Amino acid sequence: MEREWLFSLIPLTIGMGFLGFGAYGLRQAAVLRRRGVTAEARIVRHDVERDEGFTYHYPVAAWTARDGRTYECSSRFGRGKVGSGFRVGAHVVVRYDPDNPHRFAIEGWDMKGLVLLFTVLGSILTVGTVTVVLVRLLTL
Repeated sequence: MEREWLFSLIPLTIGMGFLGFGAYGLRQAAVLRRRGVTAEARIVRHDVERDEGFTYHYPVAAWTARDGRTYECSSRFGRGKVGSGFRVGAHVVVRYDPDNPHRFAIEGWDMKGLVLLFTVLGSILTVGTVTVVLVRLLTL
């Protein structure tokens, strides 16, 4: 095996990136499930980002935590379209970490399925690439 193995670094790098993103997202979701508390919130605005012709809307939720402090935080996930349930002024439920209220999720908005998809694809690419490289090395 000469330099062909270098091409295997491409799917390995992509797989590890996907796996890292997915694992981080799953860990965040687990922390919120375990320690998080819910609160009634209101969407106060949308942070808008434009990237290569696409527009992404990140809803900003405002709520009062159990300690009496008010928080206003933007979601980590942006979408191209905003449904009526997430328009400005809509009442939503957030789940936040009382130790770090900026770590939160808007129920129904944050994409658990996307995080799971990244984890699965990252695992397949990483394990598949490592398997191919090992088989190639052992059969030389």
